[in-house]
Amino acid sequence: MTDRPTDPPGSVLLSGIVGSTAYGLAHAGSDIDRLGLFAAPTTGFHGLHRPAESHVSTAPDRTLHEAAKWCRLALSCNPTASELVWLPDDLYEVRSPLGEELIAIRRSFLSARAVRNAYLGYATQQFRKLLTRDTSEPATRARAAKHARHLVRLLDQAVHLHESGHNLVRLPDPERVRELGEQIAADPARAERLLATAADRLDRPGVLPEHPDERPAEAWLHRVRAAHWTPEPDPTG
Repeated sequence: MTDRPTDPPGSVLLSGIVGSTAYGLAHAGSDIDRLGLFAAPTTGFHGLHRPAESHVSTAPDRTLHEAAKWCRLALSCNPTASELVWLPDDLYEVRSPLGEELIAIRRSFLSARAVRNAYLGYATQQFRKLLTRDTSEPATRARAAKHARHLVRLLDQAVHLHESGHNLVRLPDPERVRELGEQIAADPARAERLLATAADRLDRPGVLPEHPDERPAEAWLHRVRAAHWTPEPDPTG
């Protein structure tokens, strides 16, 4: 049995199970990945050294981002960070009132340009990794298939976001993604058409604004800071 990782100073506002489990791609040997965000005590921002912006632990695997850092990542439509506010309800493990507020404003973080840059950019990175792998070894082939699955998933999610304004974390057809992953791992050139098709659809008009609306995130962060403000004792008594 693994020990529970120590929470950072402050409080965890939102946390859940992400990765392959959330996508519906997990298998018997898959790790369980957790992602969350926390609020550092407001007084921690008043001194010379700012609070750590991220805490990463293993056994179990968990990443926690400080609230402001998470907002910056989400405003750039970082695929990994963004999915935290789009998880199926059953995958949340911590869901505080402030976490609920963040879920309620999740659409304000989205923008067409950032979705295209982030999702298509990450998918292209996976494609480049495939091109450099010798898949003659079983272990390398399995790794290549994982990169290929991520590529397919990212492209599917990007197009769905662009055309619907909704982040589809749990894939509707995970078996299709697995099969395409195996095919692309065997022949990476198969991914070129998928990348080109996704790029074309992302270049067409969608439902997302060109730029995100930062105002809801700014207002939410002010509420977070107010909620985590504790006056320091007067040293003079």
